Amino acid sequence: MFLEQHALLHSATVTNGPSMVDRTFDGLTDAQMRQRPTPGGNSLAWLLWHMARTEDVTVNLVVVDGRQVFDATWARRMNVGRPDIGTGMTDEEVRDLGESLDITTAREYRNAVGRRTREIVAARGPGYLEGIVVAADVARATAAGAIGARAEWLVPFWQDQSRAKRLATVGITHNALHLGEAQMVRSLAGFGAGR
Repeated sequence: MFLEQHALLHSATVTNGPSMVDRTFDGLTDAQMRQRPTPGGNSLAWLLWHMARTEDVTVNLVVVDGRQVFDATWARRMNVGRPDIGTGMTDEEVRDLGESLDITTAREYRNAVGRRTREIVAARGPGYLEGIVVAADVARATAAGAIGARAEWLVPFWQDQSRAKRLATVGITHNALHLGEAQMVRSLAGFGAGR
């Protein structure tokens, strides 16, 4: 069930199936991706990056004790000078990241994250996913700088639940909520509902 739902929330290049992401983000110029049609709102560029960073950190550092996809090379290519997931960013930080982000590379990064998530889920059995996320699991994300200064509330929120729940929350619920937000941004900006 996870892999079926996850597939809808990633590009067809990741899953070879129908994609809400492609419908939401394809066919737009970089300038359109950077627009913030409401004061204090998010741009499509920022949402694309934030969904990728959050899934990368949560799956690869919290759900499993692994290595996140993001590294210095991705940071340089995306033109992002921060390792956090964006939760708690100020309005200016959201604007600056959206304006400087290399959108083509951000799409590639999100695809790489989606592929890694699918590999991890396929390789782990139900017994592993029934395990509980503990403070040490979340501490890996904190140590990597993924939880920003105004996002400390994530630490208790991410722990004391099964790995399966944390995986579903980030891989399905979080992505779906932000894709809904992205559809609203498209609508407010006058871009239509996507293809």
